[in-house]
Amino acid sequence: MTEAVRLAKRVAELRACSRREAEQLIAGGWVRVDGVIVEAPQFRVGDQRVEIDPQADPGQAEPVTLLLHKPPGYHTDDAPGDKAASRLLGAASLWGEDASGIRPLKKHFAQLSLCVPLETEASGLVVFTQDWRVARKLTEDAATLEHEIIVEVAGELAADGLRRLNRGIPYQGRTPPAIKVSWQSENRLRVALKGARPGQVAHLCEAVGLRVLSLKRIRLGRIPLGKLPPGQWRYLCADERF
Repeated sequence: MTEAVRLAKRVAELRACSRREAEQLIAGGWVRVDGVIVEAPQFRVGDQRVEIDPQADPGQAEPVTLLLHKPPGYHTDDAPGDKAASRLLGAASLWGEDASGIRPLKKHFAQLSLCVPLETEASGLVVFTQDWRVARKLTEDAATLEHEIIVEVAGELAADGLRRLNRGIPYQGRTPPAIKVSWQSENRLRVALKGARPGQVAHLCEAVGLRVLSLKRIRLGRIPLGKLPPGQWRYLCADERF
């Protein structure tokens, strides 16, 4: 029987590479032990069959960004007992039409930062990222990032309501830097608003006689929700930018 060694050491021997590269290959999901992907470099192997994917690319261990279609009723935090949006993230809920080419790994669901949260009862596009560059972009440019939101409303719009909305109604002491509001249908408004904050759209609607029944964010910056189904997520592709 072969003496058990760390998987990283065995992979380094098989590939004739450094221990660091071997660890990257394992963490990237490129290594199988007896046919099963193992992502832990410290995993010990003896006589098991160790295989390295011929297409192995250590560079694909880059941090990822996940785009989730949050259903209404899900919180954006992880308070115990809550229906937290982050709990929808897992390999089983990856959208079947994801076009990124990235293979889901356990490490993709760890150390995620929530960016640009939504109210609990709102639905639509929510961003979770491991990439500090994405997090910084969405944080530093929050005031100028445009949100496109479909708002289902009830009530009667004030006579000059649409004009007032497009002019900008102050919220928490600040007037929106840019806003465009139009009717999408008889009871749905389309709102394109820069620097949107939780509660702001409801406040704007109430100021002109409307009551919000539902909110759905369909775009953040240049990233659309598209056909992503509720409760599913996809990876941000390498060529996509907010």
